Amino acid sequence: MDVSLTVWALTIVGLCLLIAVDFFVGGRKPHEVSLKEAGTWTIVWIVLAALFGVGLFVFGGGQPAGEFFAGFITEKSLSVDNLFVFVLIMAKFSVPKIYQQRVLLIGVLIALVLRAGFIAAGAAIISTFSWVFFIFGAFLIWTAWKLIKEARADEEDEAYEENRFLKMVERRFPSTDQYHGTKMFVVENGKRLMTPMLIVMLAIGTTDVLFALDSIPAIFGLTQDPYIVFTANAFALMGLRQLYFLIGGLLQKLVHLSYGLSIILGFIGVKLVLHALHETGVHVPEISIPVSLGVICAVLIVTTITSLYASRKASQQETEEGDKAKSLHGSAGESSGQDTDTKS
Repeated sequence: MDVSLTVWALTIVGLCLLIAVDFFVGGRKPHEVSLKEAGTWTIVWIVLAALFGVGLFVFGGGQPAGEFFAGFITEKSLSVDNLFVFVLIMAKFSVPKIYQQRVLLIGVLIALVLRAGFIAAGAAIISTFSWVFFIFGAFLIWTAWKLIKEARADEEDEAYEENRFLKMVERRFPSTDQYHGTKMFVVENGKRLMTPMLIVMLAIGTTDVLFALDSIPAIFGLTQDPYIVFTANAFALMGLRQLYFLIGGLLQKLVHLSYGLSIILGFIGVKLVLHALHETGVHVPEISIPVSLGVICAVLIVTTITSLYASRKASQQETEEGDKAKSLHGSAGESSGQDTDTKS
C-alpha cells in the first residue's frame, strides 16, 4: 500500500492524541486500577483498532485490512506473553499498585519507540535483501521449537533478571531505594538521584526489545508494508497496559499459551520460507492472508479453551486432594481420641 508522508504524519499525530487522552482521562492521577476501568479501556483500544482496520478496508481495500487484522491479532497474542515478565518486574521492584499504571504507560511508550526502530531497520533490510525471509522464517521456526521445549520442561522463572543495559544504567547513575510518588529524579543532599520509578520504566521498555526479536519477524511474515507493521504494533502495545490489569489474575491459568504461540510462530515461519522460495522463482504454494488470519484465530481460541479447562481440572484436583487430606487427618484425630478413652 502506497502511504504518503502526510498520512504517516497524520497517523503518528493521531496516535499521540489517543495516548494523551488515555493519559489525561485514566492515568494522570496515580490510583489502583479497577477491573471495570481496565475492561473499559481494553474495549476502547480494541474498537479503535477495529475502526482503523475498517478505514484501511475503505481506502486501501481488503488486502491491507486483512494484513492489519492478522498482524494486530498476532502482535496482541504475542504481547500477552510480555505480561508474565511485567508481573515479575513489578514484584522485583516492589512497585506500589497506585503507581503501576504510570510505570506501564511510560514503559510501553519506550517499547513502541524502540520497536519503531526495529520496524524501520527490518523494512530497509527486506527491501534490499529478499533472502532475509529465509533467515526470518528459520528464526521463527527455531523460536517455536524453543517455546515448545520450555513448555514441556514446565519450568517457571520466579525471578526477573535485569538486562545489561539496565545494569549499566544503575552502575553509572546513582539512585535512591525509595519511591517519591511518580517522580523519576529527586535531589538529596545536593545530589541528583534516579528513583526506582525511572528504573522500572526502563526495565519494562527495554525488556520488550527481547520480545520484539520474534514478534517483528512474525508480522513481517504477514505483511511487508511498514505502515501496517507499525500501526498493528502501536495498537497492540497501547492496549497492553489495560490488559495487564484486566487479565493479570488469569495469566497463570493460560497454561497452554506457550504451545499456542509456538504454533503461530512456526506457522508464520513456514509461510515466510514459502514466500522466500516463491521470490527466488521456485513454484510453491503461498499461504494467503485469510488463511493466516483463520489459523491464528483458531489456535488462540483452542489454546484459551484448553488452558481454562486444564486449569479448572487442576484446581478441582487440588481441592479434592485437600479435602481428602483433611478427612484423613480428622479420622486420625478421632482414632487417637478413642485410644485415649480406652486407656482411661
